[in-house]
Amino acid sequence: MSDDLKTGSELDPPGGVPAAEPDAGTRAAGGAGAAATAVTGGEVVGQASLWTDAWEELRRSKLFLVSAFFILVLVVMAAIPGLFTGANPRACSLGDSLLRPSAEHWFGTDIQGCDYYARTIYGARVSMIVGIFVAASVVAIAILLGSLSGYYGGFVDSLITRVVDIWFAIPTILGAVIILSVFDQKGILQVSIVLIVLGWPTLMRLMRSSVLSVKEMDYVQAARALGAGDRRIMRRHILPNAVAPVIVYGTITVGIAIVSEASLSFLGVGLQLPEISWGLMINEAQGRVRNDAYLLFFPAAFLSVAVFSFILLGDALRDALDPKSR
Repeated sequence: MSDDLKTGSELDPPGGVPAAEPDAGTRAAGGAGAAATAVTGGEVVGQASLWTDAWEELRRSKLFLVSAFFILVLVVMAAIPGLFTGANPRACSLGDSLLRPSAEHWFGTDIQGCDYYARTIYGARVSMIVGIFVAASVVAIAILLGSLSGYYGGFVDSLITRVVDIWFAIPTILGAVIILSVFDQKGILQVSIVLIVLGWPTLMRLMRSSVLSVKEMDYVQAARALGAGDRRIMRRHILPNAVAPVIVYGTITVGIAIVSEASLSFLGVGLQLPEISWGLMINEAQGRVRNDAYLLFFPAAFLSVAVFSFILLGDALRDALDPKSR
């Protein structure tokens, strides 16, 4: 045993050594992206990791650059809509009802005479808030429960997985319709909470599977043999190496949440007027598609671009974080 554990450097896992390591956070996941180091005077002066390799891969990916550009534009549009339009989306005149797109009104006007371009721009705010908030919350829940379930196993694993199995039996849209019908007020917070409650099981099972595979790695066993506690093993070795698939799917979840919010608003059980939402705009346009198709086209086009951008970003992250694809 003294020979096996004589030096920690011989057992250095891709995720780092629990006793004393130069920089455990920059290790590669599960042996991928093995550390490329330069040593001067016995000190490590540089290391490559899965995450730094992934960033270099993303910087060269056209898929990532295009999707990131559109997402950045949408985020800025949601945060500072005044940069894109000076019109007030709530300033309406019935005398301007259903004007076709023109130089004065780029996207035309709706039945209330509101500038449709301004309403489309301001509609991005709801979609971005709901999408990002729901995805971040779902990822946090999935990491917590998935880590506990995968690492400890036994009763904890059985309890969490049984709850997840029950949750999977609830259809997302139908469940959301039923839950939202209980609320008197259906705002951004209520819709987001419902999507979080119904959306975490898939990511949780993905995190659990990732933890189950990582915890059997040799470097985790070595860390445990060297006396590292559960918290240290989880924080320094398992989480950094198991979280990549969850981050990838979490990015796609933003697009899924945006579509879900729009679908619920379209069905009339999501956001309510006078809220400005792409889903509400599509709902209002459904009876006028034949004569005023632009009322459907513009919010649907922005919605599609937003969802497609997050899906492309997820694909780019998946390719960059999967060493087998390189």
